[in-house]
Amino acid sequence: MDLRTLETLRAVRSRGGVTAAAAVLHLTPSAVSQQLAALTTEMGVPLTERVGRGLRLTPAGEALADAAVDVAVAVERARVACQEFHDRPVGTVRVSAFQSAAQLLFPPLLGALATAEGITLELADEDVALADFPALTDRFDVVVAHRPDGAADWPAGVRVVPLFREPLDVAVGAAHRLAGRTAVTPEELAGEEWITVREGFPVAPVLAAVAARSGAAPHIAHRINDFTVASAMVAAGHGISLLPRHTTSRRPGVRMLPLTGVPAGRRVEALLRPDRAERRVVARVVDALTALAAEIDRAAG
Repeated sequence: MDLRTLETLRAVRSRGGVTAAAAVLHLTPSAVSQQLAALTTEMGVPLTERVGRGLRLTPAGEALADAAVDVAVAVERARVACQEFHDRPVGTVRVSAFQSAAQLLFPPLLGALATAEGITLELADEDVALADFPALTDRFDVVVAHRPDGAADWPAGVRVVPLFREPLDVAVGAAHRLAGRTAVTPEELAGEEWITVREGFPVAPVLAAVAARSGAAPHIAHRINDFTVASAMVAAGHGISLLPRHTTSRRPGVRMLPLTGVPAGRRVEALLRPDRAERRVVARVVDALTALAAEIDRAAG
C-alpha cells in the first residue's frame, strides 16, 4: 500500500468512477483500474463494486478511503513540521471560485499576496451545480463555493472555512412598477417574468422559496448563469432577477430591492481537502481570503 494507490481510491470515490478519477489524477483509466486491482489484492477484500455502468466503493472500500484521508493529513503534517524551519511558506496554490466571487476576490487576493515571495497563485473560475463543488477539491487546493440559506451542510470529509454571507436582492429595471420601493415581498412578485440560473445552481432554491411563499409558480423566461448578463437584461426591461448584493456589478437602470418574508441569501465558503488544508502555503492563502471577506463584511456593515 502506498500514498498513490490510496489517493486513487479517494479519487474514485469522490469522482464516482474510474474514467473521472483518471482525468483528475492525470492517469489512464487502465492505470487506475490496475491500481485498484492491486490494492484489492493487497487488502484481501473487494473494495469496489459495479452499479449499472458506474463503480462505487464497498463498505470495506469506504472504510479504507476514510483511513486514507487520515494518512494524507498525517503526511502533510509531517511536511509542515519540516517547513517550520523555513522562514516562510513556499509553493503553488490552486484556487477556484464561481464567477461573481472571482470578480470580487481574485484581484485583491493577487494584490494581497503580491509581496509574498515564494507563493504562486493559479486561479480559475469554476461555476458548477451546488452538488459538484466538493468534487472540485480534487483539482484545486482552495474552492470558493456558495450555497443558499437553509441548504444542507457540505459533505463530511471537506473542510469548510466561512467567508461571508451575501444577501440576494430582487433586481428590477428603472421603469418597473416596483422600482420605487425600498423592499418587496414574495407576494408582490407573483406573475413576474424571471431571469434565473439553471436548475441545481445555488440561487435556484431561493426562487423556489419565493414561489412557495407567493403561492404561484414562477414564470421563468430565461435561464442565465452570468449575473452580468442577467443584470443587462433586467436593465433593458426583459424581466426581473435575484442577484447577489455585493458581487453583482452595479449597472445604471437597475434597482436592487431587498426581499422580505423568506431567507434570501447565500453563504460564500472556502472548501478544502483536509490534507491540503495542512499545507502552510495553503493556510496563508486562506488567511488572505478570510481577511478580504472581513473587509467585505465591514463595508456592507
